[in-house]
Amino acid sequence: MLSTEEIVAANALKRIARNDGMKQYIQNSKDLYPVFQRAAKRFITGETREDGIQRARSLNDKGYPVSLEYIGENTATKEECVKAKNEMIELIGDIQSHGIDSKISFDLSHIGLSVDESLALKHMDELAGVAKQHVCYLMISMEESAKTNSILNIYKQVSSIYNNVGITLQVNLKRSLDDLRELLHFPGKIRLVKGAYKESPEIMIQRSEELNHRYLQFVQECLDVNHPISIATHDEKLLNEIKKRGYAQKSNVEIEMLDGIRPDLINQSKEEGYNTRVYLLYGLEWFLYVCHRLAENPPNIYQFIADMVNVESLEVVDPY
Repeated sequence: MLSTEEIVAANALKRIARNDGMKQYIQNSKDLYPVFQRAAKRFITGETREDGIQRARSLNDKGYPVSLEYIGENTATKEECVKAKNEMIELIGDIQSHGIDSKISFDLSHIGLSVDESLALKHMDELAGVAKQHVCYLMISMEESAKTNSILNIYKQVSSIYNNVGITLQVNLKRSLDDLRELLHFPGKIRLVKGAYKESPEIMIQRSEELNHRYLQFVQECLDVNHPISIATHDEKLLNEIKKRGYAQKSNVEIEMLDGIRPDLINQSKEEGYNTRVYLLYGLEWFLYVCHRLAENPPNIYQFIADMVNVESLEVVDPY
């Protein structure tokens, strides 16, 4: 559980993540950008698809299936949404041609939701069709609560046609238990996350023992009907309880963690025989993502600062 000081730092990082002015300032600075980019490499595979594929192959060779994401959200123009959708189609093809064991994850606002819901649905339908042909699984990420209805609406329409599409659910939103019970009637895998966005206290539950108990309830309800789920958490105490209860040993359950966050924990889970998956990201839009990862675990700021100024801190043996 976070201390008061860590909660203050986390909330500040979440505000920074949404500060476009600060993001643009860093990205346009010839001095700051390389420094921040170097530190971000602990959490991002690189800026190109080739970087993502290379990292995915490396982890596959170590026995880890992966989830690859071309990072981006809130894309503001139709043209940029089309480019993002086409990049994902190329990624689907590369995964198959290179024999990579990977799902593809993405935000619907990267492919049209911030422009028009119908555009996102059109692109989602196209991606699902191409992925089906290439025997590839897609996982829709969850975003701010204001987008939840639209995201779930698109998922329900697409998953009624394609069985290779899953959905992410944020346990910290008070509405999510009702959403979960409805989603259990659809075939797609449900990825359970605690939730990383800054939301109003009226609609969310803060990180606490209450939230951990709620997470366990969500897992139990999924397993009661034998629904496939992804347990996406870096909370060691929560994960240990999930293992203790025998949830993680089910064949329809996998443990998923972000690359670079708790490699010791995902490696331990793999060695214990549980289904595991590493989540990888590539692309230029890493600023918001990195801020959210630091907000989830404020002590990571210390390592981030060390990586900014000390090249050697990144030159470590792959921890997996």
